[in-house]
Amino acid sequence: MDSNLAAGLAMGLGAIGPGIGLGIAVSKAMEALGRNPEASGAIFVPYILGIALAEAIGIYALVVSLLLIFVAA
Repeated sequence: MDSNLAAGLAMGLGAIGPGIGLGIAVSKAMEALGRNPEASGAIFVPYILGIALAEAIGIYALVVSLLLIFVAA
């Protein structure tokens, strides 16, 4: 029972950071494209790389929560 609570907390708290980070990243990228549409090529690669790194943190939280459910039982 305690491992399920720990898994829920790990996933819930682990998803807050990437969620906020992705929201800020998308907001700033759209703001930059709105100010300078010609810079879309220069913005695209760092934007995709940043999203991938932020999403990896959420995946790590998912892996930890699954380990807590199935291993710590």
